[in-house]
Formats: sequence, structure tokens, C-alpha cells
Amino acid sequence: MRAAVLNGDHAFEVAEVPDPVPGPGELVLKVSASGICGSDLKAYKNMAAGSVMGHEFCGEIAAIGSGVSGSLRVGELVAGMPLGVCGRCRWCQAGEPAHCERVDMVGVGGSPGGFAECVRIEATSAFSLDESVGKLGALVEPLAVGLHTVAAGEIQAGDRVLVIGGGNVGAAVALWARRMGAGEIIVSDPAPSRREAAATFGATGVHDPGGGPIAPGFDVVFECVGAPGLIQTAVDAARVHGRVVIAGVLTVPDTIMPILAVLKEVQVRFAVYYRGDEFGAAAALLNSGGVDTDAFVSGSVNLGGVQGAFEQLISGGSAGKVLVDPRG
Repeated sequence: MRAAVLNGDHAFEVAEVPDPVPGPGELVLKVSASGICGSDLKAYKNMAAGSVMGHEFCGEIAAIGSGVSGSLRVGELVAGMPLGVCGRCRWCQAGEPAHCERVDMVGVGGSPGGFAECVRIEATSAFSLDESVGKLGALVEPLAVGLHTVAAGEIQAGDRVLVIGGGNVGAAVALWARRMGAGEIIVSDPAPSRREAAATFGATGVHDPGGGPIAPGFDVVFECVGAPGLIQTAVDAARVHGRVVIAGVLTVPDTIMPILAVLKEVQVRFAVYYRGDEFGAAAALLNSGGVDTDAFVSGSVNLGGVQGAFEQLISGGSAGKVLVDPRG
């Protein structure tokens, strides 16, 4: 099959790779689409040559391995949770697959991901989608990230919420915060296009960080960018006894001035991936039509366009999710 493979210069090129074969309890999906994530843009330079990335994917079941029970059938459209797990450790039993003691992070340094014509996943990681969802099923994964992030913030009805970063994770956070009863939801982002789109996802207002810091006093602050200095920005914006949730992926050291957090007794938490039930809830939301998918997606490329899409996204040339369509 064809895949967008990282070469020794950390550039994507289309190459032939072995077709995946499902083992016991596994599926092979014919990939409909795989989203390019902000964390991909930060990680790909550190990935080994020969890696196939892509952890936000959906596709039709092409093959079913032995021992798979339930109603899954060949040709069915599913979203694949990109986590291979043992199913036995305490984290698996708690429904937290990202913390499995033997976790296989598909498309992020583990098994080959969705920037390919086919991808192999565990059958327990497949969540059924309506056929009408099509390749937009790749949005289930970032929606699940948003839900997990908002759940970590323990939003109460009427809370004032600040979302730092209006990209796909920030948009998903705003969407779920609205659904969970937040009152005021402010999205802070330097890009005018993202500020303009924020209301589509549930924001009640926007903030341009280029115009200076926002007034403090927020019940919950979500940091969804992953850039130096933004943890401090989040702490500064929180109220006394406020809650700060860090979902942005930062791969370099950062520093904070703890005194303000101490004086305000701010709670700081970090969030990564999602629980299994949160991934299922995101799939159900997409199936219900309860999200404006067009507002999330800004474009689509084929496998040969992956390198160009990465370069465009890194330069800030696209404000929304770019999907990779291996059939394009």
C-alpha cells in the first residue's frame, strides 16, 4: 500500500509499505481521512526515518482478525482510537487507555498511523460512525481531546472560562464548555480568522493577545497552544481558587513565577488524550450532527500533499484542520 513516510531528512514522501494484516482481536481499516494535529507539527522532526504518522483517523473496516466479537462488519465506517492497550493493567481497567502500562501510541512513535491507505487497530478501539459522516469522522479524535480537557476543568454551571488558543483543540474545548453549562467563554488567539470563527464553537467573546493581557478573574483557564510563557499567562488570568488546565503540547523547558499561583491557591492540572468513554461520546456527538464540522476543516490533501500541508500549517497559513485523504 501507499503511505506518506518520513525520510532521513524528516520530510514526507509517498512510498510503498507492507499492507497491514490484522492479528487476533484486530481490524484493518481502509483510511477515509486522517487529520493533521498540532502535536504532529511539533513531533515530526523527532520521529525516526520510516515512520508513518497520523493519529486522527477514520475508515471502513477492510479486514477483521480472529476472535473479534460483536457486530463489527467489513465495510462499516468507524473512528479508530489510536491507542493499543493490554486490557489488563490498572489503567485499562479504569478506562484510561492512554496510561496503559504497554500502550502503543499509533501514529505517534508507535505502530504506523493513518497517513496511509490502511491502518491496523484493535477492534476494541473502533467506534461506529454513520455513513453520512464520511471522512469527517477524523474529527472524533480531536473532539475527544477537547472533552477530556474540559472534564479536567470540572466546569460548573455559569463558570467564566478562558480558552487560550483558538485552534482545533481550543475550538473543541469551547464547544464542550458550552455544552457543559459554562456562562462566559472567551477565546484568546492572535489570528483574526480564529477569533472570527470562535462564536461558531460556542465562544461568547474573543481576545487578541497582541492588544495586551486579558483582565483576570476566570473560574477556569484552558491552555491549548503549548508555547513558552502560556502557563504563566493562564495562572495570571485565573481567579482566586481558579482552575487551570494545560492541554498544549510544549516540547521545550518553560518557567513560571509561582508566587501568584500560591497567593491565589490556583489548581493546575495537565490533560492528555482521553478516556475510552470520552472517545465514544465524541463519536456520538458527531453522529448526532451536534457539531459544525465545516467550521473545523479548512482543507484536504492527498498523500503527496502531506509535506506541503505541514509547511503551510507551521507557517500559520491555515486556521483550521487539514485532512489527509489517502484516496485523493
